[in-house]
Amino acid sequence: MAARILIADDDAVQRRLVENMVQKCGYEALVVDGGDAAVAALAAADGPTIDAVVLDLVMPGLDGMGVLAKIREAGLNVPVIVQTAHGGIDNVVSAMRAGAQDFVVKPVGLERLQVSLRNALNTSALKGELQRIRHSREGKLTFADIITRSESMTGVLRTAQKAAASTIPVLIEGESGVGKELFARAIHGSSERKAKPFVAVNCGAIPDNLVESILFGHEKGAFTGATERHTGKFVEASGGTLFLDEVSELPLTAQVKLLRALQEGAVEAVGGRKPVKVDVRIISATNRKLLDRVKGGQFREDLFYRLHVLPLTVPPLRMRRGDIPHLLRHFLARFCAEENRPITGISGEAMALLSQLDWPGNIRQLENAVYRAVVMSDTGQLDVTDFPQAAAQSLASPEARLQPAEPLVIGPGAHSMVPAMVSGNEIPIAPLPSAGMLAMLAHNGEVRPLEEMEAEIIRFAISHYRGQMSEVARRLKIGRSTLYRKLDEAAADDAN
Repeated sequence: MAARILIADDDAVQRRLVENMVQKCGYEALVVDGGDAAVAALAAADGPTIDAVVLDLVMPGLDGMGVLAKIREAGLNVPVIVQTAHGGIDNVVSAMRAGAQDFVVKPVGLERLQVSLRNALNTSALKGELQRIRHSREGKLTFADIITRSESMTGVLRTAQKAAASTIPVLIEGESGVGKELFARAIHGSSERKAKPFVAVNCGAIPDNLVESILFGHEKGAFTGATERHTGKFVEASGGTLFLDEVSELPLTAQVKLLRALQEGAVEAVGGRKPVKVDVRIISATNRKLLDRVKGGQFREDLFYRLHVLPLTVPPLRMRRGDIPHLLRHFLARFCAEENRPITGISGEAMALLSQLDWPGNIRQLENAVYRAVVMSDTGQLDVTDFPQAAAQSLASPEARLQPAEPLVIGPGAHSMVPAMVSGNEIPIAPLPSAGMLAMLAHNGEVRPLEEMEAEIIRFAISHYRGQMSEVARRLKIGRSTLYRKLDEAAADDAN
C-alpha cells in the first residue's frame, strides 16, 4: 500500500494537477477543496491514515495558516508541504514557523514536488522510528507505534485495545518475528499500569534448573551458587506487567508453580519460608499452537485455560503485504541515520520483489534484510542486487515467476512504450507500460486458452499496481485468496 497524500486546494485545476503528479510519484492521493475539509480528514478517527499533506495557503474560509494552527493544536505529526502563488519571504517564514516542513510555489513541477514529498516522508519515518525507540525504552509504547495499514490487522488491534482497558490475561500467538512483544508492550503502554514496570522473560532461553529461581526468586544459600538473595521477575513486575515470551517452552515442573502463583496472586522464592503477594498483569506469547502442546502432554491444560483467557493471533507478514512499503520506509530511514548512509530509496523492481516474498522470518527478517542492504550498498538507491537472499527466494515464489521479463505491451507487432523511472521518490515506482494490448490469437492463428489470457491479465495488474496485492484483487474484483490461488495455478502450469 502506497503512502497516502492529502491535497487541499480550492482551485479545481490545481487540485487535479497536483493529484496527477502525486499519483505519478507512486503515492495515493486524497483530495479536498478547503481547509475545513482538510482538518476533518486529518482528525477523523475512523478515516484513512494520511502520511503527508500538500496544502494551499490561500483558500476561502479556513486558510492554510489556519489549518497549520489546527494541526498544531491537535498534536498531529503529519508533515505538511505548503504551496501558494505568492512566494514572498514573509509567507515562507510564517508557514515554517507554523509547522510546515517545506514550501513550494505554484505551479510546482513534478521533480520539485517529488523531492519535497520524499524528504517529508523520510523525515516523518525517521521521527517515528526515534519516537518508537524512545517509547520502547521508557515503557510507553502504544498502538500508534505499530506500523500497519493492513485490514487483517484491524481486528487484532481492536481486540488488543480492549484488552488494554482491563487486566485480563492475554495470550499472543503468532509466528516468530511478527511483533508479539511489540503488541505486549503496546497493551501495557496503553493501560493504567503504564507507569509501572514492564518485565519481559524469554521462557525458552532459561535453563530448566534456573526457571523457578528467575521467575519466583531465591534466598541466599538456597542452592549451590546462590550467594545472594534474588527477588525474581514476578516481584520485579509487581504493579505492572509480566510478559512471558515463548511460554510453551516452560518445563512442566515450573508450570505447576506458575499456575499456583496465578491462582493465589503470590509467589514463593526457592528456599523461602512464606509466599510474597504480587499484583501482576500476565501477558504470554508463543510461536506454537499451545493447544497442540496441551494435547501432546507438554503443557498443562489447567495452566492453558489460565493464560488463554483472551487469545490474540498476529498474522504473518505474508498475510499483510500492504504493510511492507511502510515498514521498508521506516527501516530504511532508521538504518540510514544509524549508519550515516546517504541512500535515497529503493528501486521499483526491488520494491516489487520484496512485496511478493513470503518472509518466513516475518518483520524481523525484513528488518535485517534492509539493515544488510544499507550497510553493503555502494549506490544511492537500493536495488535487487542489494537483496541477494530475497532474490534467491524469489526463484521459488509463484508471484515473482509471474512477473514479466519484458514490458507488458502485448500483441502482434507491438512496440515497447515504457516511461523512464521517476527518480527521487523514497520508494520510486517501477516503470510501467503506458498501454496494454491483450492478444486474442496465438501464433498459429487459434484463439488462446482462457487460463493463459487470465494469467497475462494478472501479470499486468501486478505490475500496474506495483505489487500491491490488495489493490490488484480489488481492481480485478476477486478475493485475495482467489488471487493467490490463481497465481499458484499459473506457476504450476509454467512448471509443467
